[in-house]
Amino acid sequence: MPTGKINLAEKLALFDTHWDPKVVATYNNNDVMVVKFQGEFPFHKHEDSDDFFLVIEGEVTMDYEGHDSVTFGPGELVIVPIGVVHRPRAEIEAKVLLIEPTGAPNTGDLDLAAAAKDFL
Repeated sequence: MPTGKINLAEKLALFDTHWDPKVVATYNNNDVMVVKFQGEFPFHKHEDSDDFFLVIEGEVTMDYEGHDSVTFGPGELVIVPIGVVHRPRAEIEAKVLLIEPTGAPNTGDLDLAAAAKDFL
């Protein structure tokens, strides 16, 4: 049974791509991932789960369809409830921790197969 620690800064230093989550751990059928945001992700929703975002570094704005946007920074998190249309964006690169069910597509679209996510 692994009992070691995971250094998020070290994991984030291993890649330079944006909007490309990397799995760093799994627990209870969830993927714990690190990702770099820059620019805008498409508006989307998740019909089967909430969406968890924790900013490690930088600043992220979460846009909502029909609601005010929320901007959050290091040490702050946003949980987007099931079925809420949203879009994360970052003007300058932000480093983020995500938690989502294993196998869920990034876009939340149930009719799309989940893209393979690299495990670091």
